[in-house]
Amino acid sequence: MVFGWLNLGGASGLLKKGEAALEAGDLDAGFKLVARAAQAKLPAAEYRIGLCYLQGKGVPASRAEGRRWLELAATQGNRDAQSAIATLLVTGDVDENASRRTGGLFTDSAPAQPDFIAAEGWARRAAEAGSADGQALLGYILTAGPEAIRNLDQAEHWYGLASEGGNPQGKLGLGLAILRRAGTNPALQKPGIAALVDAAELGLPMAQYLHGVLLEHGVGLTQDIPAAVGLYQKAAATGLRSAMARLGLALLEGRGTKKPDPITGESWLRRAALAGDVEAAAMVGDLYAKGGDLPPNFAEAAVWFQRAAEGGHSMAARALGMLYLTGAGVPRNADEAATWFERAASSGNVASQVDLANLVLQGSVRDGDPDRMRSWFEQAAESGDLVAAFNFSVCLARGFGVDRDPERAAFWMHRAADGIVNAQFHYGRMLLDGSGVPVDPAAARAWFAKAADAGMADAQVALAEMLVNGRGGERNHFEAARMFQRAADLGHGGAMFGLGALYGGGHDLPVDRAAALRWFRQAAERSHPTAQLMLGRYLHRGLASPPDLEQAQVWFKRALDNGVNEAATELAQINAEQAAQNRPGPVELAPPTMANTEKVTRAPGPQLLHN
Repeated sequence: MVFGWLNLGGASGLLKKGEAALEAGDLDAGFKLVARAAQAKLPAAEYRIGLCYLQGKGVPASRAEGRRWLELAATQGNRDAQSAIATLLVTGDVDENASRRTGGLFTDSAPAQPDFIAAEGWARRAAEAGSADGQALLGYILTAGPEAIRNLDQAEHWYGLASEGGNPQGKLGLGLAILRRAGTNPALQKPGIAALVDAAELGLPMAQYLHGVLLEHGVGLTQDIPAAVGLYQKAAATGLRSAMARLGLALLEGRGTKKPDPITGESWLRRAALAGDVEAAAMVGDLYAKGGDLPPNFAEAAVWFQRAAEGGHSMAARALGMLYLTGAGVPRNADEAATWFERAASSGNVASQVDLANLVLQGSVRDGDPDRMRSWFEQAAESGDLVAAFNFSVCLARGFGVDRDPERAAFWMHRAADGIVNAQFHYGRMLLDGSGVPVDPAAARAWFAKAADAGMADAQVALAEMLVNGRGGERNHFEAARMFQRAADLGHGGAMFGLGALYGGGHDLPVDRAAALRWFRQAAERSHPTAQLMLGRYLHRGLASPPDLEQAQVWFKRALDNGVNEAATELAQINAEQAAQNRPGPVELAPPTMANTEKVTRAPGPQLLHN
């Protein structure tokens, strides 16, 4: 259809009618009228047709066709079209009222592959033609674009012109530029804050959000948390995800409100998470994992932790790994746990590095990179991290990701012992055994004492053994009993066995076989092999209670199953007695030696530590 006969005056009339129809919601009629005006090559009509194609108003949406019509208008000098093309190139979206109704340039959604170079040319043409939108956009491009075109001074200039023209984006850009330049100087901050507040009052969501942040923290303005929450509410209603997240957190904690509102707070956090806010997704996951105001739901927590973890949130990745490791809300799966620990560890999360290394050390997962794990610990250790120093020592001692090196292992364990209780204990073991260092029982005793004073049960037992046998210093059976008692109170089976041995006789403490029987029983019930043997002997011989051959056999069998070969002789003796129907009276029993105590109470090798 040809409209060559239509003059510009007639085209302008059609454009006005078409715009009115579009505004009234009659999209088909409005588009047809604007199209007739555009056929007369009226730039304003071509611009409007371009918007219709981009927004799907009265015609199927088409980005390519929309941009073609915008370029037709822009090349004829239409500054609105020039600004719209630049906006399309930078943000990927165009709305004729974008600067007033949406986040516009200052959103919290990253555009996909913005073309700042091409956008800069169109924005500059619009800006120089007096377009306030173009001036604000040019300021943004000169601020956020690639280094080759970035110019903060020019950006502030164009933001200033846009602000003078009443453009909200220009006011916000000017405010941020001034605040960036002002630093922490309150006097220099004032004009920047004033420009930002002006933008908020004009309804720009990002400005409302930032105004709320300033009010919440009292930065340059009198603190007013309820007003801040009100601004978050306004910005959140437009879909600004940072505002939704901030509002959700405020409602959860009851800040600026009469009381906490966990239901509505979770709803806003959820919306922010669905809009791509990984921190909000992690918080929703945490809400469901911990329970409290909301019932715990580990399956729901896993969904949100995974969303956050896939967005790069390291703590969410570790939390998801822990759910898979424990089978909370998801099937127990060590390999899946390792996958998420790996993500968190690669982001520098030290606790996840330890989690992953422990899984590999224990053989719980198929794959692992010991060399990389060792390097994590080595780098952190060399930077002064004492937990990493401990873990690096473990790697060196076990040959995990590196050749075994007892001397270096001892060096780093000693370094870690400056502040890590486990390291104090294990360095004491190294000194006692001569592992990577000369044997020095006195120094070992001193390190055990440090860890024991800090409440470590294994160290208390190790120190007690040295107090009994006099290694590294004087004997003191009474102090040994006190150390064993402290560890026994913490549930340490070896300490319970040690108390049984001390009270059973042959030491400086008064003999108390009833107490010895009680402690041997407690240790035996915690699967202490030698205590099971001694409990069987006490019950067999009736040393502190009437003989009980049936129970004695039970405990001798358990001891034998746990590798105590002496129990076989005891069982054979009971069998012989039963065969001969001979039940001898109680006999004296030599007390167990502390060599046995040391053998069975010795702590296992060091395990990796968490921060």
